[in-house]
Amino acid sequence: MHEHGSERRASSPAAAWVLQRRRLRAVTAAGLIDSLGLSIGWTFFNLYAVHTQGLAAVGTYNGALFTGVALSAPVTGWLSSRLGGRRLLRTTASVEAALRVASFVLLIEGAPVGIVALCVTAVGMTAWTGYAGMRAEIAAADRRAGALAWYLGAIASIEGIGAAAAALLPLSLTALRSPGALAAILALYAGVLIPTFVVAGGSEVERAIDRVSLRSMTRHSRAIAGGFAVMLLASGPTFLAVGLAAKLHGRTAVAYSALAFLAGSLLAPRLATLLERRRVPAPLLWPALGALVAGGWIAAPWSVGGLVVAQFVAGLALPALEGTIDASVAGRESSGRITAGLAWAAAARAIGTAGAVSVAPVLFDAGGVTLVCICMAGSCAAAAVVGGVVAARRRAQRGKIERSPGTRVTGALLSK
Repeated sequence: MHEHGSERRASSPAAAWVLQRRRLRAVTAAGLIDSLGLSIGWTFFNLYAVHTQGLAAVGTYNGALFTGVALSAPVTGWLSSRLGGRRLLRTTASVEAALRVASFVLLIEGAPVGIVALCVTAVGMTAWTGYAGMRAEIAAADRRAGALAWYLGAIASIEGIGAAAAALLPLSLTALRSPGALAAILALYAGVLIPTFVVAGGSEVERAIDRVSLRSMTRHSRAIAGGFAVMLLASGPTFLAVGLAAKLHGRTAVAYSALAFLAGSLLAPRLATLLERRRVPAPLLWPALGALVAGGWIAAPWSVGGLVVAQFVAGLALPALEGTIDASVAGRESSGRITAGLAWAAAARAIGTAGAVSVAPVLFDAGGVTLVCICMAGSCAAAAVVGGVVAARRRAQRGKIERSPGTRVTGALLSK
């Protein structure tokens, strides 16, 4: 059946393109539904925790979530060498749905913070393993940076909208504990994974034949380290956008902020495609995009208009950054190992973001949003300049080697 389908796609490029577009839309729709429910449920989780256990507990739970994200990379490598895309996605979706419900019920029932945190760690681990699997499905259909940037931008936008909607919803703590409201939240929190389970049935991602190990991921060291560094330097304001918008300009600004990010993310795939076609070297490209992400926030404290510009620029540059990083990983891997490579890249970026959102509030209180963002953008811009110079020198050295007489003689001998 798979062979017959492959022959049909090969014999009809137009039909193959239609199937590719259909698959991309189906995977993206499933990811959007899941991310919307996850962001709403996680926001309610944090709101309940801060009112019943305090801000320290919320910090513990968010730290636990990012610990799970870090653990997802080796777990994904282990699973991808044993399961194909269909079984991996269905396994993680089923386990994650149960863990989401368990973590929320433990919180509501007053379980110790450590127990809840362990459950949240497991949620983060399975969620990001599934996230890597979904991005592998996108890459299996279309490995170009534009397609990956579109998916990443759409996910980031819907998560921001979901978090803002949940935060602005006038639901009291007592109402949240009521059986009806709790059942509805849990049904939403877990039920949004059903489309992922369904769309997994059409997966063409194969099980990794070669063993996936940390050493095998060294080929992606530039993408992993670069993603971590840029997110650490530049992502803090954007990932704190809900709180910053409310603090700077009031609760209604949260909605404007989310919509501006959404508008920017709609253009991010075009930017990623353009940059990919121009073959901008990664050491220049990634920190330059980071400078845009942080630099837009320089004017955010001045007015709501400045905030809107900041989030529009972030929505444009951040998915393009992540899309080009993921495209560089996907371009270096065979089908079976794409999932593991994307998991390591995403985990590194998430750890960088975790560090950024932990440090940024302290820096904002000490120096102000504008000054800190000037420093962030300046650091990224300086790194981009250095990266551009290094890339230009390497290109010049390769040109000299290719033009040298010895290289031409060797090439002529090899051709014979």
